[in-house]
Amino acid sequence: MKKHWWKALGILLVAYSIIGGFLLPVPRMEILHETIRNLYFHVTMWFAMMIILTASFSGSIAYLNKPTPKKDFLASECAKVGVLFGLLGIATGSLWANYTWGAWWVNDAKLNGAAITLLFYFAYILLRQSVDDPDKRARLAAVYNIFAWVMLIVFLLILPRMTDSLHPGNGGNPGFGKYDLDNGMRLVFYPAIIGWSLLGAWLASLGIRLRQLEPEQ
Repeated sequence: MKKHWWKALGILLVAYSIIGGFLLPVPRMEILHETIRNLYFHVTMWFAMMIILTASFSGSIAYLNKPTPKKDFLASECAKVGVLFGLLGIATGSLWANYTWGAWWVNDAKLNGAAITLLFYFAYILLRQSVDDPDKRARLAAVYNIFAWVMLIVFLLILPRMTDSLHPGNGGNPGFGKYDLDNGMRLVFYPAIIGWSLLGAWLASLGIRLRQLEPEQ
C-alpha cells in the first residue's frame, strides 16, 4: 500500500476538484459568469497534458541515450495519455468557447495550435504502428517524439504569445491569475493540476505494465 499512496492521492484530489469545481463559490465575472468553473477542468487538464507529454519527451531522450524497452514504453504510453488529456482539453475548451465566444471553434492561435499539436502526436502513434522491427520502431519514434514535443512548445506556448489570441495570458491579454483566479479558486485549481497529473501517471504506468507482459515482437 505504501507504494501506491500517490494513486490514492490522485483519486482524492480529482474527486475534490470535481466536487469543489461544481459546488464552491467562484468570482462573479462579466461574460464568463458560472463558466469560469471550467477553469478547474479545461486548464488543469492542459497542464496535466503538458506534464505527461514532457515525461514522454524525457523517456525518448533517455532511450536514445541508453536504449531499454522500459524507456520506450514510458515514452509511448505517456504520449497516449497525453493525447487523451489533449482531447479532453479541446472538448472542454470548445464547450467553454461556445458559451463565452459564441462558437464551438474560432480562428484562435492557441486553439489551432492545440489541434496541430494533437495531429503531430496522432502521427507519432501511427508511426509506431507502421514499423515492424521493434528496435527501429523505438529509435524512429524517439526521434519523432522529440520533434513533436518541440512543436508542442512552439504552437502552445510561443506562437500564441506572439500573435492575437482570445485566450487569457496570450496576445496581450491578461492571464486569469491577474484578475479572477482568487485565493478560493486556487484551493481547487492547484490540487486539480496535481490530481489530474497523478491520474495520468497512473494510466501511463498501467500501460507500461501491460506492454511488459506482451511477448517480444
